[in-house]
Amino acid sequence: MRRRLAAVLAASALLVPLLAGRADAAPPSSGFNDYNCRPSAAHPEPVLLLHGLGGNGPGNFLTLGPFLMGEGYCVYAETYGEALPPIPVGGLVSVDASAKENAARIDKILAATGASKVDVIGHSEGGYLSLAIPKFLPGYAAKIEQVVALAPPTHGTTFAGLVTLAQQLGIMSQVNQVLTGAGCVACTQLTTGAPEIERLTSSAIVQPGVDYTVIASKSDELVTPTDTAFVREQGVTNTYVQDWCPSDGVGHIGLAYDGAVARYIANTLDPAHRKPVSCGYGLPF
Repeated sequence: MRRRLAAVLAASALLVPLLAGRADAAPPSSGFNDYNCRPSAAHPEPVLLLHGLGGNGPGNFLTLGPFLMGEGYCVYAETYGEALPPIPVGGLVSVDASAKENAARIDKILAATGASKVDVIGHSEGGYLSLAIPKFLPGYAAKIEQVVALAPPTHGTTFAGLVTLAQQLGIMSQVNQVLTGAGCVACTQLTTGAPEIERLTSSAIVQPGVDYTVIASKSDELVTPTDTAFVREQGVTNTYVQDWCPSDGVGHIGLAYDGAVARYIANTLDPAHRKPVSCGYGLPF
């Protein structure tokens, strides 16, 4: 009798923690900048959004973040690369420092959600970082399922011809000194011919196991020429907004807010459940 009672008590002692674990386990959910979010089986990869130069996470993705949350994703958009942390303007420090900062954020998201991989969506400088992180930081390609880059300065940008003009005048070094002195190191690193751009493009950008999509706009006024955004390597989908919305005149900044772009991104992340892209007039900035 005593042995039977002891066996029952021992079994109960093992069963209670298991039942408690089930009760405490958080159900799948969606959320925006919510580290209690738990990915669903339908959308197992959390989404990390990387803002552009001089932007911030919540502002840059005021539209796209909640949209993807509404699609059932755990979405994160925090500000990185702040030169003066009290001022919510990011992306100003060196691109290497910002890459490492966002790599640490990937680890934080994976630890919090229990996911094995993330999807990374980057806009402008964030697009450059979405390409650079899996290429340059060991082990991070294995932590990324998809990269979607919106108008990344992949091959550098002339900033609507201003860089080209400075180069022709022979004053590029002085311009870089001014930009760095103003606290914007990254401004000097994303221009045509910059060492950081040469490092990214001098060998293959695409990393095994990562799916890449690059979205640009023919109306982009900052990343110029506009086709310098594209990664022309096997396995990369390069597309202009105007390929699927011919009348959409969305500009560089507007890519992060455009409804047609948001739907195209959602279709890219979940191609098995594509929905029609409703083409509007886009945002002229």
